[in-house]
Amino acid sequence: MKCGLVIGVLLSVSILLFAGCDADDEDVDMDFDGSIEIGVIGPMEELQGRQHWSGALLAKEEINEAGGVQVGEERYKIELKEYDSKETVDPAHAKEVAEEASRELDYLVGGFRTEAVREMTEVAVENETVFMICGAADDDLLAGRVDKDYETWKYLFRVSPIRSSYLAKTSMLHLGHVVEIFREEYDIDEPRVAILREDLDWNEDLALMVQQHIETPVEEGGLGAQWVGTEAPSAAATDITRELENIEFEEPHVIYTAVSGPLGEVYGQNYKELEIPAASVGILVEAQSSDFIDKTGGDYIATVDFYGPVEITPQTMDFYESFENRFGEKPIYNAGTYDAVHIIKEAIEETGDAQDMDSVVEAISRVESEAAIGNIDFDETHDLKWGPEGVTGVGIQWQGGEVKGFWPYEWQPDPEEQPELEITYEGAVPYKIAPWVDEYWR
Repeated sequence: MKCGLVIGVLLSVSILLFAGCDADDEDVDMDFDGSIEIGVIGPMEELQGRQHWSGALLAKEEINEAGGVQVGEERYKIELKEYDSKETVDPAHAKEVAEEASRELDYLVGGFRTEAVREMTEVAVENETVFMICGAADDDLLAGRVDKDYETWKYLFRVSPIRSSYLAKTSMLHLGHVVEIFREEYDIDEPRVAILREDLDWNEDLALMVQQHIETPVEEGGLGAQWVGTEAPSAAATDITRELENIEFEEPHVIYTAVSGPLGEVYGQNYKELEIPAASVGILVEAQSSDFIDKTGGDYIATVDFYGPVEITPQTMDFYESFENRFGEKPIYNAGTYDAVHIIKEAIEETGDAQDMDSVVEAISRVESEAAIGNIDFDETHDLKWGPEGVTGVGIQWQGGEVKGFWPYEWQPDPEEQPELEITYEGAVPYKIAPWVDEYWR
């Protein structure tokens, strides 16, 4: 049996407490027969890693307070251990941490930067460690692996976010929503759209997909709009005024963003300073953070999110409010460790043997349940299924300094086959065009 931690969150069952395995301040409750250790790995000095830890911690507290994990006739307590991957600045260090953790632990969840997580997945499967990804979106972390060579890659799953191609689909629905506002309210037949992405692997194909969708005619399923260029500053840039001025020169009505890291804060600051007369929508992870508006002043910026202030399932708002009350900030997608820990608990209890990894993997792959992030149902690649009955994410926008959910709002998933089906999550409100943008185009 292993004991230790890896990338994101790892779990290892132990009847005894091993030296170096106790990451919690609590004493072991003697009512428990043993412990299941969960290791949390991510860039702990940054928002994403902090949320990895917080999501797992909240799940741990809930599970233990409810009686722990029932394994056969015995009950086990969950414990956590933190691993700082430093993956945004040192992917090599992240791999070393993952190697250590996967040698010691049976379960992993977490990971953020695709370039680092790819290395993490390789060491995880070498050690037959279950790894629940809670941060990296690249399709091929799972697709072409789990479905093509199941015995090697079966230990990998993704809980958050949805994979890049699905992120593109969701974010393009948000983009289309805003493009239609310009058509209807400003009488602009072919709104102009610019793309700004951080220069990283995860969004390269995504940006090309979005560009194609922008230019494809409406009658062929596209937006029928004009793409006016793409800017791709370094993910480590501390000022992108030049790139935004290049965009402004093309007079877009909308800026589509694809930014996952600290560059999002830079974008928010520069967008506010320049007051570019274009609506902002897309993927901007830093805008999911509770202190984004205080740090940047980037009001009216919108982004894909996974835990917005709307009711996705009956569990969502309970989790959202508990997270805010416990940690003083709203959850972002890296807090998917919360759902991951609950999924692993469910699989262990179904199997009745936390050390039978083949059985646990099979049990995870069969999980179908309502979770905070949406309806959990894994496909043949061990990614979450997309759609109204699965997971789509939500759209949030800063409106007057407050986070609001704007999508799904009167969303018709299949207007041709099911024109009567229209989805609005409880708590969702309409998207708002920024006042300076409205004034400029009206």
